[in-house]
This record gives sequence, structure tokens and C-alpha cells, in this order.
Amino acid sequence: MNRHEIPTHLNIEDKAFAGLTMRQLMTVAVGLGLAYGASNQLPLPMPAPVIVAAIVLIAVAVFALWRPGGRPMEDWAFVLLRYWAIPRVAVWRIRRPDDRRSVESPGYEVMLPQPGWSIQQSPTRKDGSRGIR
Repeated sequence: MNRHEIPTHLNIEDKAFAGLTMRQLMTVAVGLGLAYGASNQLPLPMPAPVIVAAIVLIAVAVFALWRPGGRPMEDWAFVLLRYWAIPRVAVWRIRRPDDRRSVESPGYEVMLPQPGWSIQQSPTRKDGSRGIR
């Protein structure tokens, strides 16, 4: 009789290296590259590049390893960006009958674009009337 293991940990990310998930490992790799670029490429006097690289490494370690509420920091960053992007004030107004749309309208209006080049006007006749094309 064969034994088969039933997977019960489907919501857990796989560990790739040193107990880090692939997302954390890639974040650390990008952070190491940024820290190297900050320490090597910035034209600053000697103690400043080391300090900048240390600040970048600390920020990346916090971003990659700290999981408040059991969620990665990328999720919290997206939540914060969405919070900043949506309006926080909603205005409710009673619809007045003098609005452009009448009360009997279904609430939407179909508007088809009509470019200027598609409208063909016929030349005016001698008697002032326009001909039909």
C-alpha cells in the first residue's frame, strides 16, 4: 500500500535560501545592489558613502523581513498608495429637475463620436439652398 502526503500548508510561501522566501530574497538582492551603488558611485567624502549604504541596508532589511499583521511590506505599501489615491470626501446632492438629464432618462446617455472630417457638407446653390449629396 502506497502512502501519499496530503498538502495542508497551501497558504505558506516556500523557503528559498536561509529561511527567506523568494520575494524576501529578491528584495534583499535589490537592496544589496542599491547599497553597493550608493557606496561606490556617489561622489561623496569617505564616511558619507558608508553611512548611506548602511541606511539603505537597514531600510531594505526592514522592508524585506518585517511583516506587520502577517503581511509583507509590499502589501502595506500598496494599501497606503491606494489610500492616498482615492478621495476621502463624498458629496451627496439631491437631483434637481433643472439638471441636463431629465428625471425620465435611464441615467445614462449614449454619445457617439462624430469627427469633423466625416461630416460632408454640400456646396451652396445659387438660390441659397444646400444640395443633398
